[in-house]
Amino acid sequence: MTNLQPIIGVAANERRDAGGEMSHMAISYNPSGYIKAVQLVGGLPIMLPIGDPMHAKRYISMIDKLILAGGQNVAPEFYGEIETIKSTNYNRERDAFEIALINEAIKQNKPIIGVCRGMQLANVALGGSLNQHIPNHWQDKAIYQTSHDVQIQKHSPLEQIYGLRTHVNSFHRQSLKRVAPQLEVIAKSIGDHIVEAVQSIDPNLRFLGVQWHPDFMYNVRDEDLDFFRYAVYNL
Repeated sequence: MTNLQPIIGVAANERRDAGGEMSHMAISYNPSGYIKAVQLVGGLPIMLPIGDPMHAKRYISMIDKLILAGGQNVAPEFYGEIETIKSTNYNRERDAFEIALINEAIKQNKPIIGVCRGMQLANVALGGSLNQHIPNHWQDKAIYQTSHDVQIQKHSPLEQIYGLRTHVNSFHRQSLKRVAPQLEVIAKSIGDHIVEAVQSIDPNLRFLGVQWHPDFMYNVRDEDLDFFRYAVYNL
């Protein structure tokens, strides 16, 4: 596909109840940080609403690259485990649809960018697993503030953007456990060594994932906008 502006599909989330101010309607949505950041670097974002996995082929054919956003926990049955935590924070329909998007993006040789849950889900789709609960990685600070340090691998794409050490925000209660064989770890948190970023080592897969949220920081820190610039034009 050839476009003056790269078309970036952003996989959408759902809320079954948007609250009293919106008459408790159900909504499909993208957090605006993904949309605004892609627009600022010159991409053309479109929302891919949760739907029938059979439609993944058509959706992926319409875009140049795929972004998998943050959100709910990934249901443990998708990585061969039983639930070991008490949580209602799942959307299995979303899991199944986005796994279909991932598989189809690989078939069509379209790059994939994963943020937070998006990185976790891609790892699961490729055969990895997750820690169902980790402590101390959901910060109390505002979303546009940072809370802990990350060590980044030399010569990785993230070194070009953030350097070898950076301070990131943190809003996740799960993390990568068994890293999928097609991926390599390129960043870890300093201190507890939680996986903070991965990239593909498979020449047939273009993937970059981060555990932090550049979509929360793109308008307050140049590096996080540069992450989207790299994703839109270089991945």
